[in-house]
Amino acid sequence: SVMTYCMNRILIEFSSTATAVFGVYFKLQSFFFMPVFGLNNGITPIIAYNYGAGQRKRMLKTIKLSMLVAFCLTFIGFIMVEGFAIFQLFPSTLLGLFDASETMLAIGVPALRIIGIHYLIAWFCIVSGTVFQALGKAFFSMIVSIMRQLFVLIPAAYILAKLGGLH
Repeated sequence: SVMTYCMNRILIEFSSTATAVFGVYFKLQSFFFMPVFGLNNGITPIIAYNYGAGQRKRMLKTIKLSMLVAFCLTFIGFIMVEGFAIFQLFPSTLLGLFDASETMLAIGVPALRIIGIHYLIAWFCIVSGTVFQALGKAFFSMIVSIMRQLFVLIPAAYILAKLGGLH
């Protein structure tokens, strides 16, 4: 929520349409991330149980397998690659689902193409955070998320907005 608020504060300096594009992206990303989030919901209790039971070997096997499955969902199952490709090839169609104006298309098409690149690595970040939580290290997961969103993403967006404008 803090990241979204900050990003909207940066984007509103350009236009309300820029913030609308960010909102559209946020809604669309959930569709492609769902399979990886579903995987997380399955692995959390398995990792946590084996960690608590002292079954290190089973716990590590589950972590490795979950990373492999998330990788496969991305590159073999094409879930995240599909998201990447759709964001690259059909951004105007995606924006059209939200009754995009010409201004929204002008802002949104390049934005979705740029943002879509992260789909290829997002699986690792998502599963890693879940592993930390399952191991009772939720604080590390929170720190990684805060660092990524508030100390890297927001300053980078702010600096790039000041240097390069909306694009």
